[in-house]
Amino acid sequence: MSEKFKALVVNQNGEDFTREIQSLDKSFLKHGDVLVKVEYSGLNYKDALILKNGAKLVKEFPHIPGIDFSGTVVESENKNFKTGDQIILTGRRVGEIYFGGYSQLAKVNGDFLVKKPESISLRQAMILGTAGITALTCAFTTKQAREELLLGEKVEDVVVTGASGGVGSIAVMILNKLGCNVTAVTGKDSNNEYLKEIGAKTITKTSDLDKEARPLDKGLWDGAVDTVGGSMLSKVLSHIKQNGIVAAVGNASGIKLNTTVMPFIIRGVKLWGIDSVHTSTKRRQFLWDEASKLIDFDLLEKSIKEVNLEELLNIFPKMLEGKTSGRYIVNLNK
Repeated sequence: MSEKFKALVVNQNGEDFTREIQSLDKSFLKHGDVLVKVEYSGLNYKDALILKNGAKLVKEFPHIPGIDFSGTVVESENKNFKTGDQIILTGRRVGEIYFGGYSQLAKVNGDFLVKKPESISLRQAMILGTAGITALTCAFTTKQAREELLLGEKVEDVVVTGASGGVGSIAVMILNKLGCNVTAVTGKDSNNEYLKEIGAKTITKTSDLDKEARPLDKGLWDGAVDTVGGSMLSKVLSHIKQNGIVAAVGNASGIKLNTTVMPFIIRGVKLWGIDSVHTSTKRRQFLWDEASKLIDFDLLEKSIKEVNLEELLNIFPKMLEGKTSGRYIVNLNK
């Protein structure tokens, strides 16, 4: 194979932050024991922050971003992987402190990798990507953890905030597949029809929930997936019924949470933080194996935009401005 490959490289010199598509030599890759030919990566909110200015997550420059990717092993010094294996990588701080997926070649620690199930393709793996594995974790937490782990009552009515985004939209679909009545919260009326198509029973405007919350309000939902944070999460907590679980995964609306102990000690509500970066390999493999049972990829395709590295540079600022919806995947051969 060629020793040269294309990658998106970010660099910082003082206050000067640059982004450039470069042709690199394989010797540029300095981490890991498995070399992967990358087929697809994704654009997540964290990726957009890193592309803007490193987001204080990148410690060394020059750097290759991209927190997830799928591809094929071309060289391996790891006993668990061999040439030809198709793999998936999400999280593990790849794209932050390790070189990431915005590159035709990536070299990573084999312990970070999961073997792709035969039931999905490399492209479908990145249609889900970090957003999908996070949504799966949230959905299982909100519903299965209460019903099975905590031996609780059936979860029927759930709410998903930021439902137009990557994590939110996939969570809507999964929770619907799991038999829930899903209320989708979105600020984009243009996405209402699509959200209903993927499983939302009810659509609520962001403005209806993004306001100051009472300590306790009318119980509306058995559980929630919150991808927004801030005042939205406070409001959602006040509306959760007895013993409900709220899976919290985002902070686009702010990192501060203004609430009281009332939902927790009066209704037994549980606020369950979701960290998809450090999820164990065993749990990741389980979630990927479950994906094909819970995801309608034909429906998801309607919200997928496939771009190349050059186009990615024009899109990430729009994501930071809240002007994107659905999921962007990056084709490294496009």
